[in-house]
Amino acid sequence: MSSLRLLISVLFAVVVIAACSAESAPPAMISGSDVNAITGEGLPNPNPTRIASWATLPEGREWGSTAGLDIDPTDGQVWGYERCGSGSAGGPGVNCENNPVDPVFKFDRDSGEILANFGAGIFVTPHGIYVDEEGNVWVTDFAGNEAGTKGHQVHKFSPTGELLMSLGVAGQPGSDPGSLNQPNDVIVAPDGSIFVADGHSGQGMITEGQIAEGRAAGLTGRIVKFSPSGEYIMEWGEIGTEHGQFRTPHALEFDAQGRLWVADRGNHRLEIFDQEGNYLESRYQYGRISDLFITEQAMVYAIDSESNEMRHINWRNGVRIGPVDRDVLVGFIPPWESASRPQNGVTGEGIGVDAQGNVYVAEGPASLADAGSAFTKYAVAGM
Repeated sequence: MSSLRLLISVLFAVVVIAACSAESAPPAMISGSDVNAITGEGLPNPNPTRIASWATLPEGREWGSTAGLDIDPTDGQVWGYERCGSGSAGGPGVNCENNPVDPVFKFDRDSGEILANFGAGIFVTPHGIYVDEEGNVWVTDFAGNEAGTKGHQVHKFSPTGELLMSLGVAGQPGSDPGSLNQPNDVIVAPDGSIFVADGHSGQGMITEGQIAEGRAAGLTGRIVKFSPSGEYIMEWGEIGTEHGQFRTPHALEFDAQGRLWVADRGNHRLEIFDQEGNYLESRYQYGRISDLFITEQAMVYAIDSESNEMRHINWRNGVRIGPVDRDVLVGFIPPWESASRPQNGVTGEGIGVDAQGNVYVAEGPASLADAGSAFTKYAVAGM
């Protein structure tokens, strides 16, 4: 048995034993133990070694923020992007439009050496990234330029950087079937169907009136399904709090059963659907989730970068780890201690896990200054 499988088995057994004596416990706390899902207290950290400034950057460039990375299924290396030196998540200032350097990178998972770098002149603000089974790299561009000629699209690249496909209308946000409006993430199903999480604005809407105004303005909170060739098939969801509604569907992932997991960040939950958009179930123990990664061992790694005393009171940032089939936690990677968020800590936005169990984190606007670079590695215990 591998060290990762053994660790997971031990962690899961501990939590199951505790949970069996806690039938009436509230969702965020396992009664009869010291485990607290809200703060992470009592949960073991399987990745205690933090390696800052792990990846390299071309000489003369400065790190920008990011929100995503992925593990290449063909060779296990790490793909990510940085926003061309921009420390923000979009809007005026430095971005990939006015600083058109190559934002998309492939890194050696051990050394951080650059193995590929491309994408100059295509993006405004990259946001989500996914690598399919053939090694093609999909990246969303969730902001538009002032000229209305670039952004609000999903781009598919070959492993060497050739642009193969684009979804959405360049620079023209919209809610109709042919358009996208702040696409957050993209993923490809085993049959080649393409799913896009669309709409970043809902997470800031905290009243029914604000939600109604957002819908009326054409803002989106939806999942859009396309054929393998990029033809629109269907969509589901709108801004809201009911199951099948979203307040910023920030990230997507498939489990081994082919179920689509959606990180519904503004509603502090993971929503699970079949590929026709039928709601199946939810998970509530992972915080205000920006991204998730499901391993071959059926473990969910979800990163909470957003919880604070104003938006998710008492919850602590960090990476929460649990099994696919139950809403319980078996591990927690704590955040950076930071004066900017003294009660919560600071954590990145994107996450990936390699075959050895090492965790890679993409540092967003809130964590870039603390991290010092766009990517941080958390090595598994004993490595």
